[in-house]
Amino acid sequence: MLKKNISLVITALACFFAVSCVSFRRPKISRTLADHGIKSAEQLTDFFMANNPEADPEYILEFAQIYIEEASAEGINSDCAFVQMCHETGFLTFGNLVTAEMHNYCGLGAINEEQRGEVFENERLGIRAHIQHLHAYATTEDKVLANECIDRRYKYVNPRGKSKTIEGLAGTWAADRQYSIKLENLIRRLEMF
Repeated sequence: MLKKNISLVITALACFFAVSCVSFRRPKISRTLADHGIKSAEQLTDFFMANNPEADPEYILEFAQIYIEEASAEGINSDCAFVQMCHETGFLTFGNLVTAEMHNYCGLGAINEEQRGEVFENERLGIRAHIQHLHAYATTEDKVLANECIDRRYKYVNPRGKSKTIEGLAGTWAADRQYSIKLENLIRRLEMF
């Protein structure tokens, strides 16, 4: 009887650990741009704060929520868009041609000192323009925008749908051939949150 009970306990523990290990696996983030993000605003905030602990967590939580809302409206992967913003702005520290006051979170139109990039009125509109530009890269012409187009560079993406995944952004969105590798590294870090 004791052997049978020990055997049942061992079997129960093995099942518990097997189920526990499966439940602790974090879902893999899609690298497809016209897909759904899986991370919550809280998870995006935790990721952001781990990389820029000087930021205001309440502001970042609201900022992350706007990314989720705007991406959802246009059928764009909020995880990929948020990671791209983190890369382009140095986790909102900026430091290159684009400044915080421009609300340009993806370097839209930033070429040189004479062409520092597009300027948007507020965070939401800057995020919307970013999402819309990703929409032009990720979708074909039969996919229309849900919101009025505020991305003045949207019409210049030719052909539409030339980058279905983050990999396609290297050499197209950015001249940097390592661009998608940099985004991939950030996505892998986000998957830990």
